[in-house]
Amino acid sequence: MMTKRCFSLLAFALLSTSCYRVPDQIEPKVDSYVQDRYLTSLPSPFPPLTSEEKIQDWGKEYQIALLFAREMDLYQAITAFKRASFLLPSEHKQRKEEIDYEILLCYYVGKKYSEVIYTYEHSSLRFAGTQFSACEDLLIILYDCYTQEQDTENANRFLQYIQTYYPETAKKLQVATDLRKADLASLKTIAQDPEYLAVKNFLETYDRTKKSIAKAQTLNAFLPGAGYLYLGQKQTAITAALINGLFIGASYYFFQAGNIPAGVIFTTFEAGWYFGGIYGAGEEAKFYNERIYEALVTPMMNHSKMFPVFMISHAF
Repeated sequence: MMTKRCFSLLAFALLSTSCYRVPDQIEPKVDSYVQDRYLTSLPSPFPPLTSEEKIQDWGKEYQIALLFAREMDLYQAITAFKRASFLLPSEHKQRKEEIDYEILLCYYVGKKYSEVIYTYEHSSLRFAGTQFSACEDLLIILYDCYTQEQDTENANRFLQYIQTYYPETAKKLQVATDLRKADLASLKTIAQDPEYLAVKNFLETYDRTKKSIAKAQTLNAFLPGAGYLYLGQKQTAITAALINGLFIGASYYFFQAGNIPAGVIFTTFEAGWYFGGIYGAGEEAKFYNERIYEALVTPMMNHSKMFPVFMISHAF
C-alpha cells in the first residue's frame, strides 16, 4: 500500500512538472557598449566639401553638423544636418544622399532604431545603389535596425542584399544575431568553426554555469522550496517551504476534524501555491540563465567586435 502511494506521488510530481513546464528558450537582452573614440576614429565615406561648397549656407550648416556629430552631440548634429538639407539646392542629389545618411547614422549611434527606419523610408537613400560610398554600412545599419524592431521580413530582405554583395559581412551578421537571440542550436554549429573560437569558449562556460529549468521544477514538485534552493534563493526557498507546510498542515487538520469545507478551501489554496511554486521555480531558472548569458556574451561580443555597429567601416 505504501509503495503504491509512493508511486502515485511520484507520478503526480512528474505530471505537475510537465503540465507547468517553462520553455528552455531564453530571451536575453544583449547590447553593445561603443566608446565614442571608436566611432570618431572611423573615416568619413564621403569626399570633403569643396571651397565653394563651404561658403554656401547649406555647407556652413553641414560643417557645423559634422563638428557636433564628432563630439557625439547627436541631437544638435541632427538639427544642423536637417537645416543643411533644407538649404541644399535640389540639383545636388549626391550631397542630399550624404546628408540623409549622416542623419540616419546619428539616429543609429543614438540607438533610435525606429527613427533610422523612418529616415530611410522617407529619404533619397531608398534609391541609393551599390555605387553609394556608404552602401555596405547602410545595409548593415538597416538590417540591425529592422532586427531590433523585430521586423523579420525586412531584416531578412536586407540580409539577402548583404549576402549577395558582401557575403563575409552577412556571415558575421548572422553570428551576431544568433548570439543576441541565444539560438544555442545554431551557435553550437558556429562554434565548430575555428574562426569563432570565442563563441566556443563562451558556450562551454555558459553550459557549466547555467541551471536546469527541468531540474528546478522537479525539485520543487518533490519538495516545495527545493527548486529555489537549487537556484541559490535561500530566503524564497524557506518562505515556499513554510507556506506550503502551513497549508498542508491546515488542510490535514480540518479534514481530520471533519470540517470538509474548510479542508477543501485550504487544499485549494495549497494547490495554488504548490503549482505556482513549480512554475515559479522554472521561471526563476530561466531568468537566472538569461542573466548568466547576458553577463557572459555581452563582454565577449564587445571585445571581439561582433555587434553590427562594429562592422561599419565609416562614421562622420
